[in-house]
Amino acid sequence: MLDGKKICVVMPAYNAEATLAQTVAEVPRPSVDDIVVVDDCSSDRTVELARRLGLATIVHEANRGYGGNQKTCYTEALARGADIVVMVHPDYQYTPRLIPALCACISSGLYDVALGSRILGGRALEGGMPLYKYVANRVLTLIENLLIGEKLSEYHTGFRAFSRRLLETLPLEENDDGFVFDNQMLVQAVYFGFRIAEVTCPTRYQLGSSSIRFGKSVRYGLGVLKAALQFRLKRMGLQRPAFLSQRGRKLGAAVDAPSPRIAATMRRNR
Repeated sequence: MLDGKKICVVMPAYNAEATLAQTVAEVPRPSVDDIVVVDDCSSDRTVELARRLGLATIVHEANRGYGGNQKTCYTEALARGADIVVMVHPDYQYTPRLIPALCACISSGLYDVALGSRILGGRALEGGMPLYKYVANRVLTLIENLLIGEKLSEYHTGFRAFSRRLLETLPLEENDDGFVFDNQMLVQAVYFGFRIAEVTCPTRYQLGSSSIRFGKSVRYGLGVLKAALQFRLKRMGLQRPAFLSQRGRKLGAAVDAPSPRIAATMRRNR
């Protein structure tokens, strides 16, 4: 716990057998109460390894996508009583050693979201981030900041911490099940008035680190721009996207009564 708040780390996993143990080894156990791995129908031995490491493991019987995986992650974390939920990719690209720093931003009551930024420290390229990814990150972030009115260094990190209040408020079930889920979530956080902090985070690209293929990268970029534009149009009263509606579907309902789709696509081993 930190400041009396229960911390749950969630890892949305897909074929993470090669890097999961390394990632888990860097989780600061004295600060973390719970670790949950959600496997999205991997073809390797991610599930076997997660269970051997003694982690709470949920398995999707069918692939639900990166966003669908996170929906299960946050639903499970809330059900387990988490006050602060940290999402970190299990591909060893981000160091979990910074979990206490991200959580401190939330437990202080000053912020509702804390992001581990690869850009703030100015060493993303030194950490192995491909140049084209760095350029795309910077360009998309610039456009998003202009449309949304924020000044974040990046919207695309896979290392984030959230307060329970935020997760119970945002209509996350309205978000896409693909990679753009991450971006929609931050757009929602800004739209609904939640405060966002950033902590500089080193990154390391290595064999086994997750990477989106070119076609999916293009679709992701277009989805990112669409989400930011929808934010602007909603503020102007010209559009009413469901993911920015207070009446949208929230994870809170899924905690008490899992949807048939979720219930049918996962099995638990706690």
